[in-house]
Amino acid sequence: MRTDIELVPKHGPRWGLPYDLHRGMKESKSIMKLLSRAVTFAICLSLVPSIAIAQQRIHALSGTVRTIHPKIQMTEIDTDDGSSGHFEWLTKTGVSIDFDKAVSADAIAADKFTTRDTHVIVYYCGVGDVRTIVALHDLGTGPLLNSTGTVVRLSRHEHLLVLRNSTGGDEIFQLDAKTVADTENGVMTGFKFDYNKGVHVRVIATQANGNETALLIVPIF
Repeated sequence: MRTDIELVPKHGPRWGLPYDLHRGMKESKSIMKLLSRAVTFAICLSLVPSIAIAQQRIHALSGTVRTIHPKIQMTEIDTDDGSSGHFEWLTKTGVSIDFDKAVSADAIAADKFTTRDTHVIVYYCGVGDVRTIVALHDLGTGPLLNSTGTVVRLSRHEHLLVLRNSTGGDEIFQLDAKTVADTENGVMTGFKFDYNKGVHVRVIATQANGNETALLIVPIF
C-alpha cells in the first residue's frame, strides 16, 4: 500500500531558519519599525508647545524716554497710556520673537538707544509691571497729537481713519505706509491692519498744514 506524505520544509528559503523562527523575526522587525515611528512622532509633538511658547508677539505703545540704565539693562518710559514704564532689555538668547520686518527695520534696538527726553514708540513683549523692551522708534521732541476715541471708519483704500472722540466730534487722520498699528497679532504697517467700527483706540499723530497723520494706532482695552 502506498501512502503519499506531504513533507513540509523545515527551513526558510533564504537563511535556512525554521519557518516559525523566520516569521517571528520578520514580525519583530515590523514591530520595532512601528515603535520607532511612534517615538519620533511623540518627540515632534512634544517640541511643538515649547516652540509656540518661546515665540512672542511684539506690541507697541508710546511715551517719553526718561532714564536709561545700561548697567542693569533697563529703560524707564513715561507712557502715554499711564501703564507701568519699567522695561528690561531683551537679553535672553534663544527667545523667538514675532516682529514685523518692516517695523523693526525702522527701529533701534533697546541696548543701542541712548536718547533721553524724546518721544518714542516702544516695541515690547510680555505683561506686568516690568515688560521686555525690544526696540524703540524715535519720534523726536516736537509736539505730537495724542487722541483717543472709537473707530467710525477705516479705509485702507483711501488711507483714512475717522475717530469719534469723547466730546462726540469726529477726528480724521491720514494713514501712510509707515503708520504703525498694534493688533492682536502684533505690530504691523503698510496698510495690512484693520479695526472694526466701535473699537476704542489711541492715535499718536503729527499735525501739519491742517492735516493729521497717524504715526501709531493702539487699541485701548
